[in-house]
Amino acid sequence: MTSPRDVLVEAGRLAAEREPFAFATVVRVERPTSAREGNHALVTAEGTLVGWIGGACSEPTVVHEALGAIVDGKPRLVTIEGSCASEGLVEVFIEPQLPEPLVAILGESPAASTLADLAERIGWRVARAAEPAADAVVVATMGHGDEDVLAGVLGNSAEYVGLLASRRRAEAVLEALRERGFGDDALARIRSPAGLDLGPSSQEEIAVAVLAELVAWRHTRWPGVETLLAEAVDPVCGMTVVVERAAATAVYEGATYHFCHAGCRARFEADPELYVGVSAARTDS
Repeated sequence: MTSPRDVLVEAGRLAAEREPFAFATVVRVERPTSAREGNHALVTAEGTLVGWIGGACSEPTVVHEALGAIVDGKPRLVTIEGSCASEGLVEVFIEPQLPEPLVAILGESPAASTLADLAERIGWRVARAAEPAADAVVVATMGHGDEDVLAGVLGNSAEYVGLLASRRRAEAVLEALRERGFGDDALARIRSPAGLDLGPSSQEEIAVAVLAELVAWRHTRWPGVETLLAEAVDPVCGMTVVVERAAATAVYEGATYHFCHAGCRARFEADPELYVGVSAARTDS
């Protein structure tokens, strides 16, 4: 069994590697339940639970809610009541732990300076020079070697690459990069004009528009989590189950049903007609 120390060690590792995860802490219980106040676990972006928050009946709901917290960045209090064989109640507080992005802002324009200031104000890490480990890069050189800067950026793994330029200038830059041998896939990484379209704007307003786009991008950084959010309802106990993490499944009359653990599946298989038609857990197989 994973110890509380193991959970903290894993949390430290994930934080050091700048991987998102969520803490789950049991804050209230009403017996009978195997959970105890203070029990805690973490859930990775792959849906793996490390720790203890009450066993098989609680885990599917906690994992599902933790993945949702990683996606939207918001903590939540989850109540799990009367599930499976337990008639008790468990309340779990879930806190997402999201690494702040590192954004490299290249150029000395007023837009670049304002963007750097705004990004730091919201807690992001900012580099004002080329940074191979940057999660996002904004090129705001305003025509002073845009092609050279972008050629270097496209060799790195930045997930967001934005170019501040007019549409005509951006087209010229992309064509120059194409002539240098960059293919369509590489050029498709470049967002230009970067930022939300606000129409004619000042340099400072352009910085705000770019920051807004960066914030929206940040909340889509872990697209793999979305696939784990597909859910079903256990037709026996009513628990919400992450489809890809369902502990058990059963096929009945061409439909697949998902269960929080094998006990619910056994009850279903003993008398499927008792549950068919009243469950929202049915998915086409």
